[in-house]
Amino acid sequence: MAPKPIPTAVLDDSKIIRHPISRRWFFGFFFISGLCSILYEIVWLRLAMSQFGVTTAMVSIVLSMFMAGLGIGSWQGGKFIRRHGSDGIFSALRLYALAEILIGVSSIAVQAEFSWGHSLLHIALHPPYQLPIYYLLAGIWMLITLVPWCACMGATFPFAMSAVREQTSNDSSRSFSYLYLANVLGATVGTWAPLFLIELFGFRTTLRFAGLLNLALGACAFTLSAFKSASHAATSFQPSPEKRLRLAGNKQLLLLFGTGLTSMAMEVVWIRIYTPTSGTVVYTVAWILGYYLLATYLGSIVYRKWGARVQIRSGVLWAVLGLAGLMPMIAADPRLHLSPGLRILLGVIAFTGLLGFITPMLVDQASEGDPDRAGKAYAMNVLGCILGPLLSGFILLPTMSERSALILLSSLWFVVGISFYREPKSVRPGRLSLLAPYAMILAAALVTHFTEGYSKKLPVQITLRDSTATVMAMGETRQTKRLLVNGVGITQLSPITKIMAHFPLAYLGHQPVRALDICFGMGTTFRSLMSWGIHVDAVDLVPSVPQLFYYFHADAPEVRKLERGRVIIDDGRRYLEWTPEKYDLITIDPPPPVQAAGSSLLYSKEFYELAKRRLQPDGILAQWLPGGDIETQAAVTKSIKESFPFVKAFTSLHGWGVHYLASQVPLANPTAAALAARLPAAATTDLLEWRDYGTAEKELGTMLEQEVSLDAIIAKSPATPALTDD
Repeated sequence: MAPKPIPTAVLDDSKIIRHPISRRWFFGFFFISGLCSILYEIVWLRLAMSQFGVTTAMVSIVLSMFMAGLGIGSWQGGKFIRRHGSDGIFSALRLYALAEILIGVSSIAVQAEFSWGHSLLHIALHPPYQLPIYYLLAGIWMLITLVPWCACMGATFPFAMSAVREQTSNDSSRSFSYLYLANVLGATVGTWAPLFLIELFGFRTTLRFAGLLNLALGACAFTLSAFKSASHAATSFQPSPEKRLRLAGNKQLLLLFGTGLTSMAMEVVWIRIYTPTSGTVVYTVAWILGYYLLATYLGSIVYRKWGARVQIRSGVLWAVLGLAGLMPMIAADPRLHLSPGLRILLGVIAFTGLLGFITPMLVDQASEGDPDRAGKAYAMNVLGCILGPLLSGFILLPTMSERSALILLSSLWFVVGISFYREPKSVRPGRLSLLAPYAMILAAALVTHFTEGYSKKLPVQITLRDSTATVMAMGETRQTKRLLVNGVGITQLSPITKIMAHFPLAYLGHQPVRALDICFGMGTTFRSLMSWGIHVDAVDLVPSVPQLFYYFHADAPEVRKLERGRVIIDDGRRYLEWTPEKYDLITIDPPPPVQAAGSSLLYSKEFYELAKRRLQPDGILAQWLPGGDIETQAAVTKSIKESFPFVKAFTSLHGWGVHYLASQVPLANPTAAALAARLPAAATTDLLEWRDYGTAEKELGTMLEQEVSLDAIIAKSPATPALTDD
């Protein structure tokens, strides 16, 4: 759109025409905006998990809708600028300010919308509901909730690019990469901010902090919009017909789609491939994301300084990107003795650094400073980012190993590198350069051949894959059998898992009718509960886990045939909310370590409130806490003590962890003989199955002797608050 002529009188009188706004303002805006956006992504994901379930499908839905909003906002924001221009009420800087203010509003609105969606789903669906229908309705609500607000985030790029062109006197042909650099730097800082913001203030206060920052950005941008430069009068993106034809015929958009697709698909694979060495702790994903963004920032700096001379048709560039995609195979090799952080850094820095170089280069070349073209180009990249996690999570990882998935994704860039050499206009500076892609392919073959995955060193007998996890069973004897999820040992055949069933059931003081086991694991607790001759429901998040029940217990097929036993694949907390059943016992065995991502949702006060609604009036909740630091022990103890009026705690067998028994009626103080007398014959046999000596009375008496005071546990860290969803 051609700019309107500016009256001479205005040009003579305006102070800002003589003093254009510095680009540093926009760098600061996008630094803070990037920091806030990553905080929103992390916190919204966690809040969605607490409301809708800790499942891979739900995580994928939330992230996909977040990215979809960014893409739609980028595309439509550029389109709006092209159609309506940037004069008067549609000043680009004012549009940017409005977008930031709306993002700030989202810090409060999304929390409320999640709560409304949770209530609406509860009204719309009635048990037994089908998970596909649940995910469909939840996905629709996530679209309604997240896409409009995230569209405001995506629109900030074209709005700010237009503002840069009209408000500064600098060349704006590479304005996207300038803003992208600031945004990535802010996001990098944002990945580490949760380490202290969330720990100190909780999720909701962290959101309010981010919202205030966005509101401040909007107010500042509105103030600056009062001072308008005339530089836009002479600068409007009007490419020649030849330039239009060249831009329309190039491959930037396809390449941007490809970089988005492979980067996000690989990020999902990285989480799986690094889990055996980095663990499942809460901030492992934050480490990966932090290093990802740091390397992207460094790559963007290199592009801003030296990247203008690089041609996208250089096959070497894409072949090197393909080889870099295989670096995690080296870094995750268990034969290398490296710290978890160093493994992640070495594995992701090359690939993500190159992406930090390539992505802004492609958008700059496709747009040359035009906000509309930049919006479309960035939207194509975001579209790839939406499909990438779905490709890895639901197609690649359920059907192949992490190493095979990396090889497949990296191969795309080897194909691109070779294809450019076959084009008439490709860059061919010499024979050595011509051979470079093939040399990279040879290097990739060597990396694949000489590196090993974590499973090579394990006596794995069976491997099952699904969209949630890679599950392995290993060992031949009872003492050596292990269950691994994503390479991490989750459980073993231990008398502790039998105690989780028999000790609380004996404590009831009456004949139980129905019990619930949250977290199936090897199925030991489920099997022990079944020995009481009662109805037993077991819930597990990973579909492949219950399928290995037979590997750990010879009588598993017979146990599964009993109609009074039922195994449900679902999030345990969500199941508690939706089931109409009432239980005499609810026993929970969250997978170790205590710091595992999402496990805190099974120790919080909100979880215990749900459990109370599903317990019989005189029922018992049995919670096992497998160790943890003193702050975690104090927080869990406080949360269960504040949720139930009557709670007892017992140190577990071998001193490993604490068993809590909680009820809404007083818990008696029975003798070991009284407890043993309440066990059916089959339950007694099960309890002593792995004991070469002793009796049920002695086994249960050992537990009674190890009772500990709740106040003594809390006294180790008295200032620690009770654990909540926040």
